[in-house]
Amino acid sequence: MRLVIKAGLLILIGLFITSPIVVFSENVGGNKQEIDVLNQKIAEKKTKIKQLEDSIAAYKKKVDQKRLEAISLSNQIAIFDNRISQVELDIQATEDKLDTLTLEIEALNLAIDDKEKVISRQKRILAELIRAYHEQDGKNYIEIAAAYENFSDFYNQVQYLQTVQNDLVLNVNSLRDARQDLADKKKQIEERKNSYLTFKEELEQKKDDFDEQAKLKQDLLAQTYSSELKFKTLLANLKEQSQAVESEVISIEREVRKKLEKQKQLKNVELEPGGKFSWPTQSRYITTGFYDPDYPFRYIFEHPGIDIRAAQGTAVKASASGYVARAKRCSLASCYSYVMLVHADGLSTVYGHLSSIVVAEDKFVTRGDIIAYTGGAPGTAGAGPWTTGPHIHFEIRKNGIPISPLNYLIKDW
Repeated sequence: MRLVIKAGLLILIGLFITSPIVVFSENVGGNKQEIDVLNQKIAEKKTKIKQLEDSIAAYKKKVDQKRLEAISLSNQIAIFDNRISQVELDIQATEDKLDTLTLEIEALNLAIDDKEKVISRQKRILAELIRAYHEQDGKNYIEIAAAYENFSDFYNQVQYLQTVQNDLVLNVNSLRDARQDLADKKKQIEERKNSYLTFKEELEQKKDDFDEQAKLKQDLLAQTYSSELKFKTLLANLKEQSQAVESEVISIEREVRKKLEKQKQLKNVELEPGGKFSWPTQSRYITTGFYDPDYPFRYIFEHPGIDIRAAQGTAVKASASGYVARAKRCSLASCYSYVMLVHADGLSTVYGHLSSIVVAEDKFVTRGDIIAYTGGAPGTAGAGPWTTGPHIHFEIRKNGIPISPLNYLIKDW
């Protein structure tokens, strides 16, 4: 009779333990209530982020509408104002995303704590089942039957052994699933932490974007004295400078390529297998894209490359082996300093807003060689008139025509 009671108790324990366990929905640990509160806060944050993103889209629409209007000082100031508001909201949205990630990490840590408790409990139950199973292990039915006075007690013991064996299998599977769930949650923790670091860096970049947009507006007002006539004069001068630089780049490349062909030196500028270009700086943060509709100087010219934010004085490296066709040095802030390299297959690269240049024209360079140092800070030598802050302007051209650098730059770091 004692064996029957023992069997019944173990069966009840086994049935209780092997029931499904879900940390977020069942009260299997002491953290469920805290997790529910955190999940509610996460949902509220995501709702707020959605509202901010809707507002950002509305400001972007206003900017697009203003672009359709005739170019004027008031028009450009309105674009700057809307873009400043857009970036300001973007900063708020990014801050809320960081808060959301913090809450998600906290909730996952609590869930991991609960799951570890579940695993610990299941291990103890599993140990008991294994011990109970081994108590009878090795005995055959004849030996078991001989120990009992009647068939009923014998039958109950056989059923008990079968139940223990079944519960053992179920608990092994349950423990395996719990461990996998724990591993998944720990992986989610790492993903959230990586996302947090990415968003944190992005937040700092967006704050720089905001400062640059605000300064652009101030500079434009300072240069024009809020006069529409002065704005028109400034616009004409800037367009003339832009066209002069573009004409210089095109004509010099054409002349240099002809010279290299004549001297049969094009083999010295051949691209490496795969034809991909390296990034000119370690930074990958693009402030302005290729023909970017949000380019702040779009009222002067379309943006023929990408702008990569990098601190003033950052080393600029050759994206591929090539021939230095132009190394334009400037001592004035109003002058645009740049380097142009000629490569094979009709390709060339341009590196602009340089604080200093360390290569000479009519020389060959190898991929990765330092050719210059970044500039771009307004008011510094070589920055030129079209700059918002320290960065490198990078172009890739095919037969003299600008093409998207992102189609040629290597994707890996």
